[in-house]
Amino acid sequence: MARRERVVRMSVEQPLWRALTGYRVLTMGYAVLLCVFGWRHYERHWVAVGYLAFLCVWTLATLPKVADAASCTKRFLVADLAVALAGILLTPLADEQVRSVDAGTLPSIWTAGAVLAYAIKGGWRWAGFASSLVAVANIVERGRPTLDTLHNVLLVWVASIAIGYVVEVARASERTLARALEIEAATRERERLARDIHDSVLQVLAMVQRRGTALGGEAAELGRMAGEQEVALRTLVAGGLIRTSYVSEDESEGAVVRLVEEPEDTADDVDLRTLLAPRAGARVTLADPGAPVPLPAPAARELAAAVGAALDNVRAHAGETARAWILVEDWGDEVIVTVRDDGPGIPEGRLAQAEGEGRMGVALSIRGRLRDLGGTAELISVPGQGTEVELKVPRAPREQRGKAGAK
Repeated sequence: MARRERVVRMSVEQPLWRALTGYRVLTMGYAVLLCVFGWRHYERHWVAVGYLAFLCVWTLATLPKVADAASCTKRFLVADLAVALAGILLTPLADEQVRSVDAGTLPSIWTAGAVLAYAIKGGWRWAGFASSLVAVANIVERGRPTLDTLHNVLLVWVASIAIGYVVEVARASERTLARALEIEAATRERERLARDIHDSVLQVLAMVQRRGTALGGEAAELGRMAGEQEVALRTLVAGGLIRTSYVSEDESEGAVVRLVEEPEDTADDVDLRTLLAPRAGARVTLADPGAPVPLPAPAARELAAAVGAALDNVRAHAGETARAWILVEDWGDEVIVTVRDDGPGIPEGRLAQAEGEGRMGVALSIRGRLRDLGGTAELISVPGQGTEVELKVPRAPREQRGKAGAK
């Protein structure tokens, strides 16, 4: 089934930036309300009004700067922290009694927003640096280290460092997840390519080898060369040397790349019977329901390809005279296709040995396809009594398939 890869950019730290944006606006309003309610305590009203007016303009004008990590530059962080420190140090100038009554500073808890920006942007080390400067400014503003001052400073220091540490852990987890998703996408694509190669090139090479050996002469030499190429190609497929490229985005700002597989075509349901009918022949009997067996087109094609791989195994390993039967059952919530032959069966341990030799027909062409469809493939074989492969594909309700196709 053809697929294309779509890259979706996201970050778990993005909600922190949105929360910081709201925090700055709310604490700006809180600082203004504190000034209004404590208006009579200020000796120099013009200092308080001037600073808070600048604080409001600065906060609203710089909201885009705290929208994400890319917009929050180092230059902005320095300027933002300078605004907070200036407000703390200007507080005694506006209210000379602030030191004796242990009142709040002009920016109040708005200062914590500047420190949190450091934490989200640079992690716990940046947060420790910014909160330490705020601690020094608060002690200078008070003139002495009071209990309330130490309590507030410690609270900001611990909270900012904790948030910075969480951000660093989240970024590391995002990078790990991005890499895992990339590897998974590459592995699935490699398996898809390996299935296609097995169903086409490898089968042809194996046939050329068998026919050439049977004919003898120059044809035998061609068969030998085809056999060597088959072994080499199987080694490449089994060893994972056939790779597929994938798209990635910059992870420098904690972004995670999520690779989402989407079917290229979301065609309407097709009747599975029409895809399996060409498989019937002189030695292959098809038994299907009298009613259509609808499946989404990609799933129906993959299921039919898996049936074809099972029949290829019958022809290759059960002999030219072996007969096979295909039974199609529609149970409503799932479709079951059973392929049975009257060959000699598979000796115990032969499948594991084949996979070890790079012969991945059952593992990739059959089980791999069914796994990608969310189904299962069960193989039952008794020596001397033939082999039976049962393929189960779950069917999503029609309304769910319609929603999936609309996305």
